Amino acid sequence: MEKFDIVIIGAGASGLASSWYLTDKGYKVACFEQGDFLREDSLIDLNQGGEIQKYGCLSPDPNLRRSKADYLIDSSRSPIHIANYNGVGGATILFSAQYPRLTPNDFKVFSNDKVGKNWPIDYKEIIPFYDLNDKITGLSGLSGDNKEPFAKPSMPPVPFGSMGRKLIEGFEKLNWHWWPAYSSINTLPYDNRPADNYLRPSNLAGGLDGSKGSTNNTYLPKAMTHGLILKRNSRVVKLIKDPANNLIEKIKYLNEIGQECFAKAKVFILAASGIGTPRLLLSSNNGINSRGIANSSDMVGRNLMLHPLGYIEGHFLDNLDSNIGPQGCCLLSQEFYETNPDRDFKRGYTFQVIRGPLPIELALNLTSRKLLKFGENFFRDFNSIYNHTAHMTVITEDLPDKENRVTIKKSFEDTNNPSVQIDYTLSDNTKRMLIHGINNGRKLMKASGAKKSYAFGPVRNTGWHTLGTCCMGNNPKESVVNKYGKTHDIDNLFIVDGSIFTTSGGVNPASTIQALSLYVSSKIDTVYKHLF
Repeated sequence: MEKFDIVIIGAGASGLASSWYLTDKGYKVACFEQGDFLREDSLIDLNQGGEIQKYGCLSPDPNLRRSKADYLIDSSRSPIHIANYNGVGGATILFSAQYPRLTPNDFKVFSNDKVGKNWPIDYKEIIPFYDLNDKITGLSGLSGDNKEPFAKPSMPPVPFGSMGRKLIEGFEKLNWHWWPAYSSINTLPYDNRPADNYLRPSNLAGGLDGSKGSTNNTYLPKAMTHGLILKRNSRVVKLIKDPANNLIEKIKYLNEIGQECFAKAKVFILAASGIGTPRLLLSSNNGINSRGIANSSDMVGRNLMLHPLGYIEGHFLDNLDSNIGPQGCCLLSQEFYETNPDRDFKRGYTFQVIRGPLPIELALNLTSRKLLKFGENFFRDFNSIYNHTAHMTVITEDLPDKENRVTIKKSFEDTNNPSVQIDYTLSDNTKRMLIHGINNGRKLMKASGAKKSYAFGPVRNTGWHTLGTCCMGNNPKESVVNKYGKTHDIDNLFIVDGSIFTTSGGVNPASTIQALSLYVSSKIDTVYKHLF
């Protein structure tokens, strides 16, 4: 049986950050990943129709992708369908590289607004780890934003393009806050990685040359030089508790040829995402406790937060080259981020100005919305829209609700690869927030000169941000992990992914997930040194 100091489960945003930190401290670390590398030679060039891979092997929908590394996710009881990607680099392989931080107020929403819960840690405790993560990853953007005074980008922002400049005119007319997006895309060569050429969208496996800050490009090479043992195509199916004490003794996993194997360690870290981590805890049933393990609170899988998304699209007469370049990472606005007593909802949202989809996706989108129809005028009408649109999303803060949850789908019989059930309902607060954001988005498009605009929400296939399902807190009856990321129930089991979020904020979470992973890893090395 293999033996390590530390076993990490999941080689994505949080798992590889933790792997680097702990190997750098001299621990013998093995990181288990049920997927594999996405190989550059598997990508089809966009000029050869490579965009179609978005509906197959590069889809963020595991039910559509159905690779050996995936598990099925049933979102039929949710208005938002979950996105998930298993492989080395995790969801950072397909993420848009938008990289803002949470704000200090996001950590104290109950004190400020009497909703949700306060985080058990202070924002100031995380700042050094945000900074460290930005240094390792590389951050493009601009310092000096009064909404984000702490970020210090090391590279200039991704160019606005004609679309970004057009919408800046609208923000200025309305006197609304705007700022260049914070992104983990190299706009200059950085840390021996090249600058991005913006030819392949970042959310379609762009940056495999190293230009995007996905963790296979950033943390993994550094961790490997420090001795990380990366176990690819290795599906962990169960955490096994030592019957003699309050510790995890070993994991059971299936190796790349399907053989049942075991591995021991002194510390175990879960980094399998806000869906994958509760899935593993709930399915690690010892036959006595039907709740799984680390779940005396019955909070594992609960408080699922998804950042329900609104979408606004403006159509312009001018050619804005708006379907060229990274589909995220243009502008952001936090004009409506904080609670305002004049509004009918608590908390707020971020506007993200993004670039539009590639031709196939756009054509399917427009025909499904009956804005375009096939026939003799198809190409003329398509070309009047392609590159003539501006796009913006409303990222709403999602407040925790214990009835929004992830469970094991009981009808599925494969105990080595169980599927999950999502139960999720939009709160009235979120619905009002979406309406407010969509209406303001259309107001912005008009102020920017759009001839017409379209808007709707929540957008169904946008469940990228899976947060809160093993939440952090001081009270073991109301949370799964303590303020250091250690599970309340088990003394050598830690969680470092987005499942430990106490509240969601209203921004993309990747930067915070990785900063938290580094923070928890530092506590393993200091507060819990006795475990070794």
